[in-house]
Amino acid sequence: MRTLGLIGGMSWESTAIYYRLLNEGVRARLGGLHSARLVLWSCDFEDIARRQAEGDWDGAGRILGEAGRALRAAGADGIVLCTNTMHKVASFIEEAAGLPFLHLADVTAAAIRAHGCRRPLLLATRYTMEDDFYKGRLRDRHGITVAVPDAEGRSEVHRVIYEELCRGVVDATSKARVLDVIARSRGEGCDGVILGCTELGMLLGPTDSPDPVLDTTRLHVEAALDFALAA
Repeated sequence: MRTLGLIGGMSWESTAIYYRLLNEGVRARLGGLHSARLVLWSCDFEDIARRQAEGDWDGAGRILGEAGRALRAAGADGIVLCTNTMHKVASFIEEAAGLPFLHLADVTAAAIRAHGCRRPLLLATRYTMEDDFYKGRLRDRHGITVAVPDAEGRSEVHRVIYEELCRGVVDATSKARVLDVIARSRGEGCDGVILGCTELGMLLGPTDSPDPVLDTTRLHVEAALDFALAA
């Protein structure tokens, strides 16, 4: 089994889900008392979130690059960045670690194709919905164009992520508001939902839309298990 290097803590709520799902997945695939071989670098999200808000992406990238370098020194064979938003600085990590990097946008693209979605809705942090690092990779590398909510919808989804889910709060009223965003997008021709923030799976599940709901955390975990257990 290869050792996975996890860069987490952004937020730790979703990193804990990664840890559980990776271990459950290894046990399901190998049986017995098997568990995942992991090394984890857990960031202080307050520092990262402040840099996000200030637009200091290079500073955040250097922090995560150092995390990648440390994981390699600790014996990691590949890197799993347990957050969609910080894939904006994936190049810092790839350069510093020099290890295989399981990019979440690539994993998501494979799932979009598998489900036959032609115009999925991307729900994520404001940075992921509005910047081009994620949407652009889907478009340029995979030929997939995604939709995002209107300005009001983007603001609400971002608020729910940072003010609630990252703090472990799952609120029924907020869920109803996000479901309304999804319903409006279906009326505009969207045929799938990308949970493009690793915390959104805490709020929404596969039965919350008649269209495919693609939970990027679970998709990332499955890809990581494939990598770790490859012959």
